[in-house]
Amino acid sequence: MLNKISLEHILFLDIETVPEQVSFDQLEESKKELWEQKSRYQRKDEFTAEEYYDRAGIWAEFGKIICISVGFFNCKGAKKEFRITSFHGDEPQLLEDFKSLLNSHFKTPKHLLCAHNGKEFDFPYIARRMIIHGIALPYKLDLFGKKPWEVPHLDTMDLWKFGDYKHYTSLKLMANILGIPSPKEDIDGSMVRDVYYNENDLDRIVTYCELDVVTTAQVFLRLRNEQLLQKDDIIHI
Repeated sequence: MLNKISLEHILFLDIETVPEQVSFDQLEESKKELWEQKSRYQRKDEFTAEEYYDRAGIWAEFGKIICISVGFFNCKGAKKEFRITSFHGDEPQLLEDFKSLLNSHFKTPKHLLCAHNGKEFDFPYIARRMIIHGIALPYKLDLFGKKPWEVPHLDTMDLWKFGDYKHYTSLKLMANILGIPSPKEDIDGSMVRDVYYNENDLDRIVTYCELDVVTTAQVFLRLRNEQLLQKDDIIHI
């Protein structure tokens, strides 16, 4: 069934997130209490709420998006080009720019969004942050009333589960086992918060985010048993 989907109808994406404030003590008192309650189960007795705050970026209620990278195929016969770009910086503006892309170029029923673990993280996170900023959801993220087969989302991790809903496989592991060349990354997800707040180096984060989009597209090609992209096939716009 995957091979029946036109590659040009898929928008591959990845997001990078950080805690909404640089440190726990900058939160309002009410937000501190809410964070303590929200994080209690995950941190248990190992960390205080303040010590655990570095991980706040994984929750849309306590984090923010600093980069959305997207990529799409442009196919010319057997030749495939993969074009990639990023929205980054001010969160409301990058969300508006991303929404504009969806509404202008990826708005028809045949168009799909694809991310690794996107159904559990990227798609709902973007939708929640849009709602928080008062941005009306684009059709591709508004799931209310849609039947499961009408949801325009693909998830490479979900595809790899083959019905095993307990199974989690990271993008890095999938790339390794599927023989996808690992891009040279100088950071990983656990370092994004420090690179953003301590080093003020958003460019490094954008590069990392874009590499994950390329890897997601490569995984999708392998799931279709198709030839991988070569370096010259990837175009930054």
